[in-house]
Amino acid sequence: MRRAPGKLCLNRREITVKDAAQLTGALKGNKSSAHILLVDDDASLLRLLGMRLESRGFHVTTADSGRMALDRLAIERPDLVLSDLRMDEMDGLALFQEIQRQAPGLPVIILTAHGSIPDAVSATRQGVFSFLTKPVDRDELFTAIDEALLQAPAASDGDDAWRSAIITRSPQMERILDQARMVAGADVSVLVSGPSGSGKELLARALHDASPRADKPFVAINCGALPEQLLESELFGHARGAFTGAISQHEGLFQAADGGSLFLDEIGDMPLSLQVKLLRVLQERQVRPLGSTTSVPVDVRIISATHRDLDRAMHEGDFREDLYYRLNVVNLRLPPLKERAEDVPLLAKHLVSQAAARHKPFVKGFSTEALNLLASSSWPGNVRQLVNVVEQCVALTSAPIIPEALVAQALVAEENALPSFNDARASFERGYLIKVLKITEGNVTQAARIAGRNRTDFYKLLGRHELEPSSFKAVAKSDS
Repeated sequence: MRRAPGKLCLNRREITVKDAAQLTGALKGNKSSAHILLVDDDASLLRLLGMRLESRGFHVTTADSGRMALDRLAIERPDLVLSDLRMDEMDGLALFQEIQRQAPGLPVIILTAHGSIPDAVSATRQGVFSFLTKPVDRDELFTAIDEALLQAPAASDGDDAWRSAIITRSPQMERILDQARMVAGADVSVLVSGPSGSGKELLARALHDASPRADKPFVAINCGALPEQLLESELFGHARGAFTGAISQHEGLFQAADGGSLFLDEIGDMPLSLQVKLLRVLQERQVRPLGSTTSVPVDVRIISATHRDLDRAMHEGDFREDLYYRLNVVNLRLPPLKERAEDVPLLAKHLVSQAAARHKPFVKGFSTEALNLLASSSWPGNVRQLVNVVEQCVALTSAPIIPEALVAQALVAEENALPSFNDARASFERGYLIKVLKITEGNVTQAARIAGRNRTDFYKLLGRHELEPSSFKAVAKSDS
């Protein structure tokens, strides 16, 4: 690529060599220890460039192919990727595209001895941070690296206090946390989805702590835990005398969270009538307490969460489409614990140390066999269930090291434990629907009549529990 004398061409601006030296000096010490993943299928160039980067103080991991680079990325996320363009099997641009899928926002610089204007334009349009030609000028290379690290503070600033409550080494979870860190400063609404007990409120709080609102309130409420009128009063507040028992004015959670974040847990359980009022508050950025004629301006970031399929609920008419799109600007989807089995021993060790500090300081941890049993369990209750099992084990152990037998006992006890109200209700609904469908041999009209529901509502219930009436007709025929 051609450049003016004394200038270095980056993908978005030009700076002089003098400026580059000043920038390098300013960054030295706080960025020079960054982790760089270096990718090149030429072993000698890989070794030579790696030595050059290490002499500057960078921590360097090398890979001689795109596939090896992705394997390295799955183990540990670097702060920056420096890759050759022309490689067998997977070239630099294909590698970049896969990195964007697995680790959005991770800066990539591409090097090539076959540099051309079309290649550079294609690379930078796709989001590659910089495109440099070989042999690479030392100052140009280090300036591009320093600029890229400045553009990616989340990956290189080393400040993990915002996410300290989330214990993980799962690449899947790390990608979610990277996305949360990126969106934290954007001040857009975020929907956190995932199964019950997977840590949605922890992620919501971490997102708040990573945002410019971190020094303001984080207020949480479970939308499925309160009756409709009480939920409305809690969210929006009420004036004195607004309803029977309202003996004084009450400030709602929107006002309590002003300047900060409001976390609406289980938003999928919010009644439709309240969804309309919530949408109005989000659109107008002001809230009118129950029984009041005056609206109050509010500045609140909404983070919501649900274990339900809101897209399906929206299409079935259980959730307003306009509210869905306003809340779901960014979706962060937490995996169940069984999909991050590598985190189970790590979480168990952390939880046992916490429980021991509270109850039995002599408890030091789990035996190897006990950890293996924990890691191989299915965890239908996710992290919440793991917490319960660890608490039981600590409460019942009389030895410093918790044995496998005690873990097995706790797992059985947890399976027989009383379920939460929401889980019990869902289980009853599903069992009831199956029973009436068996009785009516899949006839929805008759089944709805027995249940005392209209056909539309009954179909919604079937959809919520993923039950297909036609399968019960087949069962009835085979039984006969």
